[in-house]
Amino acid sequence: MVHPAFLYLPGRRLTLPELSAARLDGHVVEVGEGYIPADLIDGPEVRAASLASIIPTLAAACGPTAAWIHGAGDQPPMRHHVRRAVERRVRLPADRRVVVHDVWVPASDLVTIGGIAVTSAVRTMIELATGSSRDPEMGNWARLLSAVLRPQTVEMALARVRGSTRMPGSRQAEALLRTLRQERQDDVTR
Repeated sequence: MVHPAFLYLPGRRLTLPELSAARLDGHVVEVGEGYIPADLIDGPEVRAASLASIIPTLAAACGPTAAWIHGAGDQPPMRHHVRRAVERRVRLPADRRVVVHDVWVPASDLVTIGGIAVTSAVRTMIELATGSSRDPEMGNWARLLSAVLRPQTVEMALARVRGSTRMPGSRQAEALLRTLRQERQDDVTR
């Protein structure tokens, strides 16, 4: 986990104008909702910790947000996505920066990164692939995530989609995952 001394959230130790000035001077870089020293590596722990203030306790980062935390892309999504991490229904706080999906994610599909719950890489890949039929941006995130994960992750996601019954968007998800698998195989043979 990233040490709190290396993560600057606006309004805590430094104000947003102070952090912006430090960014302009090259001392810090922006990561998610916070800033880190310019020489610190921007990894999953740092990315997740930077979002801890906007991810509710009973929720888990999912979709594009989870993809970004797992290492996809250079910039976080414009709006972060969360799902319930508990079976019972709960009222999650409203935040214009967060899209809440009122669907439960079982603990078997969750990992803890940087102090917050995040959907596993396989679960994230499945969500992005099934969501790509409704939102092309989800397909873009799936492609970015596929590029940074082990090839087995795409294979495991494809197996789960094929083995599921009654999963909306499963045909499109299967097609996308097969394409991503082929792209990874083509990269290896080059």
